[in-house]
Amino acid sequence: MARAIWNGQVIAESDTFEMVEGNVYFPPEAVKAEFLAPSDTHTLCWWKGTASYYTLDVDGERNADAAWYYPDASDKAKNIEGYVAFWRGVTVER
Repeated sequence: MARAIWNGQVIAESDTFEMVEGNVYFPPEAVKAEFLAPSDTHTLCWWKGTASYYTLDVDGERNADAAWYYPDASDKAKNIEGYVAFWRGVTVER
């Protein structure tokens, strides 16, 4: 079981997930969409593709670009396409 927690709330929780470069990637259905706000931020990974970001919004507190995902991952990273990972103070337990 993996769980992502921020500001006292469980943001994502799942028995199935992918590990890539030390990050837990949660399947989209395991992430609580009510805590995610789309961001205009995008970054490029040479082997995974272009990442898109979410800002977390929990109980009036915001954590900018604290979650990312690859909506159209490269062929080498298709296993995480659409999956969501966290950073910037989000605690991820396994």
